[in-house]
Amino acid sequence: MLEQYLPILLFILFGLVVGAVLLTVGSLVSPNRPDPEKLSPYECGFEAFEDARMKFDVRYYLVAILFILFDLEIAFLFPWAVVLPEIGMAGFVAMMVFLLILVVGFVYEWKKGALEWE
Repeated sequence: MLEQYLPILLFILFGLVVGAVLLTVGSLVSPNRPDPEKLSPYECGFEAFEDARMKFDVRYYLVAILFILFDLEIAFLFPWAVVLPEIGMAGFVAMMVFLLILVVGFVYEWKKGALEWE
């Protein structure tokens, strides 16, 4: 039974050895000149001004989710447009229903003020 798993075991060991060798060579060859500028924490090019564990407004997550939703919508539109001649009117109507549902959801979020930053 060991001979069945020997290639897998050798592959794992080879990967671990190559990883360890590369890390060791990198730490031996690379220059190590730390200074306060390099070791200081920064946030977007300037000093951190609050705790890293501060709470974010829930609207940030809502906008992120809406972005992902509409990004996926566009991802569905490209293959649909490519095969539209093959799927015919049924495919066209199905995509229009899909787009209508998404537009209704977007208008609902807009009217509720979910996209407004106060």
